[in-house]
Amino acid sequence: MGRLSGKVALITGAAGGQGAAAARRFVAEGAQVVVADVKDEEGKAFAEEIGAHYRHLDVSEEDDWTSAVAEVTDVYGPPNVLVNNAGVLHFSTLQDTKLADYMRIVQINQVGTFLGMRTVVPGMVEAGAGSIINVSSIEGLRAAPFLTAYTASKFAIRGMTKVAALELADKGVRVNSVHPGMIETGLLPTAFGGQPVDLSFASKKVPMKRVGQPAEIAELVVFLASDESSYCTGAEFVADGGVTAAHSLSSFG
Repeated sequence: MGRLSGKVALITGAAGGQGAAAARRFVAEGAQVVVADVKDEEGKAFAEEIGAHYRHLDVSEEDDWTSAVAEVTDVYGPPNVLVNNAGVLHFSTLQDTKLADYMRIVQINQVGTFLGMRTVVPGMVEAGAGSIINVSSIEGLRAAPFLTAYTASKFAIRGMTKVAALELADKGVRVNSVHPGMIETGLLPTAFGGQPVDLSFASKKVPMKRVGQPAEIAELVVFLASDESSYCTGAEFVADGGVTAAHSLSSFG
């Protein structure tokens, strides 16, 4: 039996990057997985490849969440694992950040996480078991220039996770946040309009001298979805190569 046998998992933003890496590992560990994304062509192809089910889901839309969870229940049964992974990134100085750009980040990253938790919680509480994994960032722990909206949304995810964990702790539902550092996904290239991004500059600032890989975050998410983490709730799990262990005067170059 796999580590996730008996788990029904809904993973958002799972057509690529960290979400896809998690979905692949979940299937390998015996979970029944729903790949959720707005990238329908890529998502359907990926879900077929790994033996999962694809569902279109705009995480910022309340009705989409209701119908998505209903479809998961019809296909596999009520979800007992939710991975709120979908997210977007926007670079801008504070004074140049347009309200529309700010709200777009908050609507997807923050509101999407809130809606996801709120939608799955009744079923998990009824079943007396569940694991919600909210993907935040090291920007949910520390600040970085040019990331006002992104940082605000990731701090909010961290806070919502703790509130939900406290409310659900005696109901069998665990809620934890994951805080990746610089990971080699499509998030940065997308934020820069699809241009390739050389991440070698970032590796010099990491104590481990490299950026992380999506598969490394996936292993952490598998642990939190599994019964191995049965006493973990309301916690922050950091995977950043040591970045947040330092202060601003540290030098790794």
